[in-house]
Amino acid sequence: MTLIPANLAFALQANALTSRLRAERDQRFDPWPVVKLYNPVGAATWLATELADDGDTLFGLADLGFGCPELGYFSLAEIREVKLALGLRIERDQHFDPMVALSVWADTARRLGSIIAAETALLNQKRSELPLY
Repeated sequence: MTLIPANLAFALQANALTSRLRAERDQRFDPWPVVKLYNPVGAATWLATELADDGDTLFGLADLGFGCPELGYFSLAEIREVKLALGLRIERDQHFDPMVALSVWADTARRLGSIIAAETALLNQKRSELPLY
């Protein structure tokens, strides 16, 4: 599986450019995550919103499963190199629904202790807001 296909790389790079432009104008930029990467046999999860010009450095929310998700930069090359049990690798969630801006993800994940718990809470909230027909 390609972790970051061309269309998602384009969106991540567009967010990186927008982030730089907004920072130059002292404006806030709070994009929705573009991609979710995860360990299929563990708790490590990454939500990326930006990809630097080097094609490797991602920005977003990283959760290595220790109960303290953090905003920051992480290397796509390092994530690609992770070898898991049974020959598995880090995967991209092809059905990921970003639902909200990165700041909401970060606040929720920090409060609940993981991106996984935050995703469950945000999905439950989204479902409770759907009209009943």
